[in-house]
Amino acid sequence: MTTANAALGSQMSSEGHWFHPVEPSSDASIRLFMLPHAGSGAIIYRDWERLLPPDIAPQAVTLPGRHNRRDEPTYEEFWPLLDALHEAVLDDLDERPFAFFGHCLGAQLAFRLAIKMEQEGGPAPIMVGMSGWSPVGFFQPTAEQSRMPEPELVEWIKKLGSFPAEIYDNPEMLALVVPALRADLRVAAQYEDDGAGVTCPLASYGGRSDPLQEAPDAMTHWADRTPRHLGHNEYEGGHFYIDTHAQAVTAHFAHRLQRLAAAAAR
Repeated sequence: MTTANAALGSQMSSEGHWFHPVEPSSDASIRLFMLPHAGSGAIIYRDWERLLPPDIAPQAVTLPGRHNRRDEPTYEEFWPLLDALHEAVLDDLDERPFAFFGHCLGAQLAFRLAIKMEQEGGPAPIMVGMSGWSPVGFFQPTAEQSRMPEPELVEWIKKLGSFPAEIYDNPEMLALVVPALRADLRVAAQYEDDGAGVTCPLASYGGRSDPLQEAPDAMTHWADRTPRHLGHNEYEGGHFYIDTHAQAVTAHFAHRLQRLAAAAAR
């Protein structure tokens, strides 16, 4: 990671706060909570605010243990993390409709968060975007992999292209990334698919050569998880296709979200 990106990362969350920016735009009529991949934080969505239309107010999630929250203890269990995230979202909501978008572990959390909110009968998202993960046919880490010696772990994330190339030869940056990544791998390892789904519309996104997609039809399973499936959208690239196709993904997602919000307002 470059010095500039490291500095940006330190600004992408405020200590103790789950969301960046802390206050969503008051001019927007729709809110969007964006959840990042394992080991990362709000920084992966740093371009989305300028790419999304002004009527959508994005807030990216930073979990404890990274960026300006790195002095906070990380969560290492899936369901306690989901409960804490659920409480944080509920505390932050206002009267505006909202949606979730998640990539990789962020997609797992966004999906289960939507399920939990619908089951409780309170506020719930009007749309969910799933990127780089499916409950069927996708790689799931094991607890043992989260404990790999650091050289092996670094080689593994290199193959995934999980972080900018500069980070791998920078001991200071690795020292920041690796503990959060290990915690997130342990979280993901505990997830067990129970076949649950959501009632709200859902759209999925992925890279054509994603090394974590173990079954060719993995993303087709989203059609079974909602009665209002908006289709799967595929782009050139691997697991982090989203870095190079952010403009296309945001345009597609925003268009559908705007239409849903308009329909709900009528």
